[in-house]
Amino acid sequence: MLGRLNHVAIAVPDLANATAVYRDVLGAAVSQPQPLPEHGVTVVFVDLDNTRIELLEPLGENSPVARFLERCPDGGMHHICYEVDDIAAARERLAAHGARVLGDGEPKIGAHGKPVLFLHPKDFAGTLIEIEQV
Repeated sequence: MLGRLNHVAIAVPDLANATAVYRDVLGAAVSQPQPLPEHGVTVVFVDLDNTRIELLEPLGENSPVARFLERCPDGGMHHICYEVDDIAAARERLAAHGARVLGDGEPKIGAHGKPVLFLHPKDFAGTLIEIEQV
């Protein structure tokens, strides 16, 4: 069911500072900030040869990333995103195995313009999982 690793998301309290570290210190290519109000975040993607790092900054007080940063004020790994060929089939398979899909269970359009779902971290060894249809 799982395809390749699409990205690892890191929540950061200061997106400009984190972007500068990846660009200037680590020498990585980084995207321009992209606000995603429907997800409550602003994102920057760090392009690597084999995957991407997604830097997440809260967008608004109700952002799930804001709540994450309350618990981890310095930031940290927020989620891992895996690719799937068919998000509806993946959702059905996951549900059949007892995995909980967060939200209303319907895919939303993610930062890459593709359907995404998030899976409850308690069902996956404490890790928030995002699946993205490719």
